[in-house]
Amino acid sequence: MPKLKTRKAAAKRFRATGTGKIVRRKAFKSHLLEHKSSNKKRGLRQSALVCERDADNVRLMLPYL
Repeated sequence: MPKLKTRKAAAKRFRATGTGKIVRRKAFKSHLLEHKSSNKKRGLRQSALVCERDADNVRLMLPYL
């Protein structure tokens, strides 16, 4: 069997937890932060789980995750 290629863009954005779930970073935290409240910015720090429907697509992009 040939080796499978990893989508490098996806590899930079997702990682797996110990139980095999896929974790992502939250959006809206890269720029234009001045007008966002501290509470909102604090909440955006936490990582989020990828939805189960999307997780299958991410697993195809990351065969060795």
